[in-house]
Amino acid sequence: MRILLINPPRFEGIPVIREERCEITERYSILEPYSLLQIGALLKGQGHQVDLIDLNGFDLPWEDLETRLRQLKPEAVLFRFTPTTFDHDMRTSSITKRVLPEAKTIGVCWTLRTLARDVMSQAPDLDLYVRQEYEVVVPDLVNALQEGRGMSSVPGIAYRSGKEVAVNEDARPLEDYDSLPIPAFDLLPSLEPYFVTAPAGRPYTILYTSKGCPFKCSFCTVAGTKWRPKSAEKTMEELLYLKGRYGIRTVSFFDETFTLDKKRVLRLCDALISEKLDIRWYCNTRAHLVDLDLLKRMRQAGCRGISYGIESGSQSILDHADKCVTVEQASNAIAWARQARIKTFASFIMGLPGETWGTVDDTISFVKRTMPNSAEFNVAVPYPGTKLYEMVYGENGAGAVDFRKLYQDDAVVGTEALSPADLNKARDMAYRSLYFNPRWWFRNIGHVLSEPEDLDLATRYATKALRNYLVYRMKHAH
Repeated sequence: MRILLINPPRFEGIPVIREERCEITERYSILEPYSLLQIGALLKGQGHQVDLIDLNGFDLPWEDLETRLRQLKPEAVLFRFTPTTFDHDMRTSSITKRVLPEAKTIGVCWTLRTLARDVMSQAPDLDLYVRQEYEVVVPDLVNALQEGRGMSSVPGIAYRSGKEVAVNEDARPLEDYDSLPIPAFDLLPSLEPYFVTAPAGRPYTILYTSKGCPFKCSFCTVAGTKWRPKSAEKTMEELLYLKGRYGIRTVSFFDETFTLDKKRVLRLCDALISEKLDIRWYCNTRAHLVDLDLLKRMRQAGCRGISYGIESGSQSILDHADKCVTVEQASNAIAWARQARIKTFASFIMGLPGETWGTVDDTISFVKRTMPNSAEFNVAVPYPGTKLYEMVYGENGAGAVDFRKLYQDDAVVGTEALSPADLNKARDMAYRSLYFNPRWWFRNIGHVLSEPEDLDLATRYATKALRNYLVYRMKHAH
């Protein structure tokens, strides 16, 4: 089949990240549509003819999509969408049906996987919804379309059956993550537009060395999912390809929990050091899954930044959220990273169950005490499929807020002690306490003086931070 993969345009001029747990607007990051590149490689490997247009990355208008549809005449289009950009993204299927009425329209979204019937009922031009495990489901789905098989044979999708919406059984996750081909980066004209946080250190890409997280945080859309690692050898194969083909300089390992297997990380570090790739890289992990020796080895292998999901400076909040991390562990993780000369990015959530002005103060005090190089403060969002969603709306989701309103910068629910407006205020207080703290600025200036290679990134980040707060008031930004 001839397939067109589409990353829809920016939302009101704001870039969108459409990647599993990160299906959000983000004003200051433009990421490759990695999952579409992975799908592209899988489909090409099965003999399908695949094209891709990244309207978001290259800041292209809807008119360019219509032009490509008329030129390529695909038999099916596949695109990713997010809850908060839902109506915007669904223009992809509407335009396709107007230009090519017979083409199948396929949407992919992880966050709304438990609301498949709502998705299909509110998107009349969407033929098929891939709600999970796209690495397994999409190749099976496209082959079923080509072979004329009934859609009931494809796990992990929702589809129209007459006037009804059918939701098939869950798909089984891919067992061998090493079996995935290198994503089809060649479907992109270049890597020039892409960066994270600030446009420095390019060429840049994200890359998964594993997916899933076995921990069960109440607010997380990937909580309790099977962890599937790539081997260090498979990851190096992809890095060597990117270095040789694109001269890649910076990589973000987009895993939910990069250091879950420390031995695997050390093998990857040894390989990076041995190959002398000279790649700067960043990763995400949990505060209790690092130690000083590991961080020092990561630094030696090119790690320059690590993001910890700390969530709160209050132990009671962390316990209620099933975080399985202590405040002391979080504090140690930041201190150890600083000793290893790795920048720290700390994520916090205002409004988890039990939040009060006192626990908000605990979080702000934690930030002032530990001084991470950067921090983001979000409000708690009751995403479908999470324990938090059930706590707020019950198992059946009765009275749940419209999923289009699930922004991380604007609270839709409060706690017993704090209203949504209070939580928005708490978020603003937290950013103000950081950005107007002379000690924070002096510490980061000191870091740049000791790490001159970070000067460009630091300058751009500082400009971004001030503009975000003073001009945009942290809307569509983290």
